[in-house]
Amino acid sequence: MTRIYDTSDLGTLIAAERKRRGYTQAELADFSGVGVTYLSHLENGKETAEIGKALTVLATLGLDLFAERRGGTHAA
Repeated sequence: MTRIYDTSDLGTLIAAERKRRGYTQAELADFSGVGVTYLSHLENGKETAEIGKALTVLATLGLDLFAERRGGTHAA
């Protein structure tokens, strides 16, 4: 499991998986129903990337995003 601390980490993960699968940015954008510019911004860690579209790209790549509590005591 890869920890995602910021948008740069998310973009790096997406770019690496896209390349592992042999997709171009244009192909992945088309498969995901997003624009190439959006995908480029996402892969480059642009902080204004829309989370809904990012989740669609992750799903297209067969990747899930999880959130879990960090160690320590947390208020409910």
